[in-house]
Amino acid sequence: MRLLILALAAGLAASPANAQSFDCAKAAAADEHAVCNSPRLSALDEEMASLYAAIRQCALMGTRGEVTDSQRTFMARRAACGSDDGCLVKLYSDRVAELGTIRRDMGQGAC
Repeated sequence: MRLLILALAAGLAASPANAQSFDCAKAAAADEHAVCNSPRLSALDEEMASLYAAIRQCALMGTRGEVTDSQRTFMARRAACGSDDGCLVKLYSDRVAELGTIRRDMGQGAC
């Protein structure tokens, strides 16, 4: 999980074999395989990772800490979904919406 957080914070560039937030070649868990095998989930993962990286880069320390903590919760929930596509789509959609709201609330001048 720490590697995922670091990858998200670094904002690694996507390639066809990678989801934005992790290397699909190293996917081990059912949720990771599901993201790597689904264009829809991969796109949601990329969007989430982009928002997460922008917030981590631009937010004040308190917000950064809260977002990091909530990302850990997201990761645990994602693992609990396993390969359930419906569960993963809802989870990712909710997380993208949550991060989008945080990013909008930060304002354009935040970074």
